[in-house]
Amino acid sequence: MSRIRTPLADRLGLRYPFVSAPMFIISNKEMIVACAEAGILGSMPSLNLRTHEEFREALAWIRARTDRAFAINLTIRLTDPERLERDFEACLEFGVPVLITSYGNPTELARRAHEKGVVVFHDVINLKHALKAQEAGADAIIGVAAGAGGHAGTTSPFVLVPYLRENLRVPVIAAGCIATGRQVAASLSLGAELVYMGTRFIASTECGADARYKEMVVNGAPESIVYTDAVSGVHANFLAQTLPDTKIEDRAAAQKAVQQGGGKKWKDIWSAGQGIALARDVKPIAAIVDDIAREYADAVRGLPAFEP
Repeated sequence: MSRIRTPLADRLGLRYPFVSAPMFIISNKEMIVACAEAGILGSMPSLNLRTHEEFREALAWIRARTDRAFAINLTIRLTDPERLERDFEACLEFGVPVLITSYGNPTELARRAHEKGVVVFHDVINLKHALKAQEAGADAIIGVAAGAGGHAGTTSPFVLVPYLRENLRVPVIAAGCIATGRQVAASLSLGAELVYMGTRFIASTECGADARYKEMVVNGAPESIVYTDAVSGVHANFLAQTLPDTKIEDRAAAQKAVQQGGGKKWKDIWSAGQGIALARDVKPIAAIVDDIAREYADAVRGLPAFEP
C-alpha cells in the first residue's frame, strides 16, 4: 500500500499527510469519516453543529464508524464560554485524537488535552503568534499563508512555511493554496509535516456545501477571490460572486457592499482560496485523495536530477 510518511503523519497513523481543513458550516461528519477511511485527517468546527447536543450526536456517529484519527476545531473567542467548555469535554469523552484551536489563547485547553493524550494544533498567520502558540502548548503550528480560504494571512507560503520551521521547535503544517500533489510536494520540501487543504475538499461529494458553491469552486480562478475584512472584521478570502451586489472585477465595490449590508445573509457569502484554480471537478473524497497522492508521486519522479 502506498504511503507518504512524515513524523507527524506517523504519529497520527495517517496514510498520507493531508488534512481536510475545518470549514465553517460545510465541513461535516460524513467528510470526517470519508477522510479517515481514505487515510487522511478530516476535521470540522464544533460550531458546525448548532447545539451542543447535536455535536455530541455527531461525535457518537463518527465514533461508531471509524477508530481512525480525526480532528475537531474549537474556535476559542468565537464560541460562548459555556458551549466551548461543554464541546471540549465531549471531545475528551469521545476520545477525539486531535484538537485544532483558533481565535484565542489555547494554553488551558492544551494543558487539559495533553492530560488525555490529545494532540493540539493551533493556526496562525505569522511567527509572533506561532511562538505564542508553541509556548501555550500546541503540538504543531498551522501556518495559514496568503491565498488560503477563510481567514488567511498575507505572507507567501514559500516564505511562511520555512520561516516558521526555522524558528519553531514543533512541527509546521502548511496551509494556503494547496490543491494538488505538486503543491503537497512543494510544501513538504519547505519543511511542512502535514498539508492543510480546504478548498479542494469543498468540491467533494461528501461536503455539505451547496451545489452552486461547488460549481463556483470548480469553475473559478484566482481572480474570483476577494480578500476583505468587511464580512467578519478579520481579513479573509471569499468568492466575489457571493458578495452582495458586485461583480468579480470590482473588489472595492464588493467590500463596500458587504459593509453596507447589501441584503445578503452571511451564510450566503461563501469562502474559498486561490486553490480553486486547480480544483476542476467534484469527486468523492477517496478519489480526491488518490488523485493527490498520484500527483505527488508524479511530481517527485519528475523533479530534475541533481548532478554534483
